[in-house]
Amino acid sequence: MTRTTRVPRTRGAVCGTLLVLLGLWGGLLPFVGPYLDYGFEPDDPWFYDTDRLQLSVAPAVATVFGGLVVLITANRAFAMFGAGLAVLGGAWFTVGGPVAALWDVPGVGAPLGTEEGRRVAEQLAGFTALGVVIVFLAALALGRFAVVGVREAAAAEESGADGPRGSGTTQPLVYGRYARENPPAGPQPPPPPRDHRVAGEQGWDR
Repeated sequence: MTRTTRVPRTRGAVCGTLLVLLGLWGGLLPFVGPYLDYGFEPDDPWFYDTDRLQLSVAPAVATVFGGLVVLITANRAFAMFGAGLAVLGGAWFTVGGPVAALWDVPGVGAPLGTEEGRRVAEQLAGFTALGVVIVFLAALALGRFAVVGVREAAAAEESGADGPRGSGTTQPLVYGRYARENPPAGPQPPPPPRDHRVAGEQGWDR
């Protein structure tokens, strides 16, 4: 069953691409959002502090790296590791703010919007809803890689029955009383001599 560790590269293409894009969005929004007057205070592009490192950059790196693994790998175990890493990144986007308050991290800043609806949209787009979508896509990829397809299972069984492909070896055929196969073509060994007795020898039964 070693062949079942291999998966088609296209299996995680969609989820991996979306995870990379969402991770980049979450990591860059606090830094480039002020250019569009959309994001979080202070209203200065590329403002950096340790709060943004913990709440935006760290989960973004985990999500982007996990998405890249899901996107390019053909190994089932490694792809599941990447999907799990993206799950952690998305979960931290969602709950990182309240949890980080336990060690006195106030957050990346208040939303820049002046209207209540816009402030809620900025918070959802930058953290809460973003993390939920990332977790969903990563969990979807994790489930897809956890399932062994019918073709993969058939290929694994064929490989186990016939030996590794390209090795040039085949399983020997057994011929006997109940064998259904025809004997191989070519010269056959002579049959064993029978025990013939002739007249005059000891034990000849007249």
